[in-house]
Amino acid sequence: MSGFEGELIAALGPAIGRRVRRLRSLSGGDINLAFAAELEDGGELFVKTHPRAPDGMYDAEARGLAWLGEAGALRIPAVVAVSGGGEGPAFLVLEYLASGKARSGFDEALGRGLAALHRASAPCFGFESANFIGSLPQSNRPHPTFAEFFREERLLPQLELAARNGRASSALAKRFERLFSRLDDVVGPPEPPARLHGDLWSGNLHVGPAGEPCLIDPAVYGGHREIDLAMMRLFGGFGPRAFAAYEEAYPLAAGAAERVPLFQIYPLLVHTNLFGGRYAASVEAALAHYV
Repeated sequence: MSGFEGELIAALGPAIGRRVRRLRSLSGGDINLAFAAELEDGGELFVKTHPRAPDGMYDAEARGLAWLGEAGALRIPAVVAVSGGGEGPAFLVLEYLASGKARSGFDEALGRGLAALHRASAPCFGFESANFIGSLPQSNRPHPTFAEFFREERLLPQLELAARNGRASSALAKRFERLFSRLDDVVGPPEPPARLHGDLWSGNLHVGPAGEPCLIDPAVYGGHREIDLAMMRLFGGFGPRAFAAYEEAYPLAAGAAERVPLFQIYPLLVHTNLFGGRYAASVEAALAHYV
């Protein structure tokens, strides 16, 4: 056992009010370390941690999970404890959801559940506090329209970060200026703010112990519901029955298919900043649909 794991075990006990017998390393996740905490009383909990976690990362995730769970639409792991670090390690403790085998109708349950999550709505385009997407800070300052929120809190910050790091050219920035000039027209008809997961790729869909769909690792906010659906289509991993079940439960506005590349630009910019400039070509390809 490493020194860090020993410190983590010592910090977990008082936080959860139960003695931790040992930690079992779990695979998965690009950023954090993940463990199953085996407890003296025979129970098990899931622990996410990192020796250099950004300040506020786990508090933000805990708030996001609780917000999604309030909708009662899909299974969301319950938050048990959270620590921002300080004198000890930072961590997030969740109920342990063992991986199961997807039950019959899994995709349909996901589609209907996501529709119900979006219908649960949000009070504004934004969220009560900032959070993270991956390891990058994500501002959620509210705005009166989604186009304004999308421009000011999503596209511009990531574009500026990419430019500072030499991953976005001045020519790309000029193309974004042209997109911003017509953003009100291309985001589609007005919709109420939806309760979004915010980072819904296949790695953040978990098959629960009863074979049910569960959502993990959110980057929540109130936004356009097509954002989650566009992210689901970006890297694959979701079956057509999930999308069909969503459409049946909560039909999309006309032109939704044409807006998919628009709503994929934000995660592509995030990937440009996290993983390198090779994603900039994908950003340019998405922009080509509109400017």
